[in-house]
Amino acid sequence: MVGDTPDGEAASAPPTDAAEAVAGVASAEEESTEEEPAGEGSAEGEPAEEEGPRRRARRERAERRAAQARAEAIEQARRDAKRRLRAGSTEPPKGVPRGTIRGLKIVLAAFLAAALVVGIGLILYFTPLMSVREFEVTGIVAVTREEVLDVARVQSGTPLLQIDTGSVAERVATIRRVASTRVQRQYPSALGIEIVERIPVVYKDYPDGPHLFDRDGVDFATGAPPSMLPFFDVENPAPADPPTMAALQVMTALAPDVAGQISRVAAPSVSSITLTLADGRVVVWGNTDRTAEKAQKLAALLTQPGHTYDVSSPDLPTVR
Repeated sequence: MVGDTPDGEAASAPPTDAAEAVAGVASAEEESTEEEPAGEGSAEGEPAEEEGPRRRARRERAERRAAQARAEAIEQARRDAKRRLRAGSTEPPKGVPRGTIRGLKIVLAAFLAAALVVGIGLILYFTPLMSVREFEVTGIVAVTREEVLDVARVQSGTPLLQIDTGSVAERVATIRRVASTRVQRQYPSALGIEIVERIPVVYKDYPDGPHLFDRDGVDFATGAPPSMLPFFDVENPAPADPPTMAALQVMTALAPDVAGQISRVAAPSVSSITLTLADGRVVVWGNTDRTAEKAQKLAALLTQPGHTYDVSSPDLPTVR
């Protein structure tokens, strides 16, 4: 219980606010902590009826220490509460970045697509699901379908993916009358073979019969020549023979109506080519220089009467 001081001042009440107690700690520490000597403050033998300044100071220091301890206890309780809250909180784990998820999805999709393609390819390659059940042969005139299929050597029921189309085309091209060929898989169950046959341009007689030659100088057939096909008067016709190729270059440059009138092509050399028409008229062609221009001039000259038409010099064509 706090009494009145001898000076009449009321003793200060102990601080109750934790902040004030903490603030007062520094000033309390500066005060002397020495104990009051025994006997001071009252006469010897007299009872202490009133609180002296020293006792009051001690009491106030004790109260400040108690307030400081209380403030420290409150602060410690706050720290403990914060730790408990952090320990008890369930923070959601950090998610995977969107870019990583998108990349994983793309990789997975690519892997699945590749696996699907490989799986389908294996099924089509090793099973008769897509196998040859029909052959489509086009472009044949003199060559028979049976001849083409016999040379192609593709069995019905063979999976399309197992067929080497390049090899099949090479085998079909060995037929003499075939100039070129193309082989294609036609899904789901057909193999297409497209043929381009050689067209005879001239023929030459041999002991075994007439031989037909195309524009490339290839001797591709033996047999009766088509009607109005020109006779080829060349010593050794062949693709590598210069007079042969020169004469055939002239024949392919002629207009169709003029070429249809030619009955004989002679080429003793590359510079002395002559053409003979079915009615006996003769065309002196010369060499293969300016062939296209000569062909154009000849078409105009043939409308004029005469026996010999000389276009060897296209700048000065003559008719005799």
